[in-house]
Amino acid sequence: MKQNYIILAVLLLAACSNGAEKAANAEASVDGSAKPGVTETVKKENEVYATAGSSAAADAMVSNGSITNSGQLTSDNNGISNSTATIDGTTAATAKANDAVFNGIIMIAPEQCATISATIGGKIHSSPILPGQFVKKGSLLVTLENPEFIDLQQAYLEAGAQTEYLEQEYKRQERLSREEAASQKRFQQSKAEYLAMKSRLDAAATQLRLLGVDPTTLTSQGIIPYLELRSPISGYVSEIDFNLGKYMQAGEPICEVVDKGEPLICLTAYEKDLQNLQPGKPVQFRVNGMDGQLFEATLITVGQKVDETSRSLNVYARVKQNHPAFRPGMYVSANLQK
Repeated sequence: MKQNYIILAVLLLAACSNGAEKAANAEASVDGSAKPGVTETVKKENEVYATAGSSAAADAMVSNGSITNSGQLTSDNNGISNSTATIDGTTAATAKANDAVFNGIIMIAPEQCATISATIGGKIHSSPILPGQFVKKGSLLVTLENPEFIDLQQAYLEAGAQTEYLEQEYKRQERLSREEAASQKRFQQSKAEYLAMKSRLDAAATQLRLLGVDPTTLTSQGIIPYLELRSPISGYVSEIDFNLGKYMQAGEPICEVVDKGEPLICLTAYEKDLQNLQPGKPVQFRVNGMDGQLFEATLITVGQKVDETSRSLNVYARVKQNHPAFRPGMYVSANLQK
């Protein structure tokens, strides 16, 4: 009985196997790509053909010039693409260099910024200026109180009077000496006294000029009670650091006057940019906060020392189109035109 069951199971398996083989042969015979009895062979060959097809497609792309060994993307024989951009096979970056962007600030030349300070100390007596106010060259900025200033004027006036008297005495002794009516010793003494007093007069006059005072006006106008500090250039007042009654030491900055008439831009460049940095090249720049408006400048100087840490150096350009909104220290971004 058990043997009959085994024989029946074997017959069923054989029948199923024959049915599957016939179905596979029928499908293969429809597309004409296989023969009966080779079902597994057809499957394996299809897989091989698919792989070979992919490789052939890749070879075709290479032979048609779509992608070359050097990584250059070009048009194929069928005119599918007209791009000629060179692409790095490793980084996928184009070989065409982008325009270098330089960052920096607006600045002014040293001769366009004046720091106001006094040669001698003194207490602030008065000042008519305000921050941001425009002043002309020679305008009064502050007045200082200092007794030493009065003493200096007095010394000048006294030395002037004494010099005038000693000069007359020197000339008289010189005349008498020629006539042998006076001793040579007296003549030499009068000459020494005159020259010593004249040197004191010249020294006092020089000190007064350093303070901005014309010494010749003291003889007619008398002693000036307050030292007046005036602007050496026309410009805008900034950096005010005083108030009435504050004592300012000699040389201590009181304020600044800035002339914005011819601004410059100071840009940061790097070693790799040096070959393209020549004076005279045009520069286009934008100023932060001015709605992307484009301005023009001309490169005038290139720094001669590279920073050891950042490997950068400064380059300077003169602005062609000044704008009332420009302020020293404003941030800019610029492109060097080729």
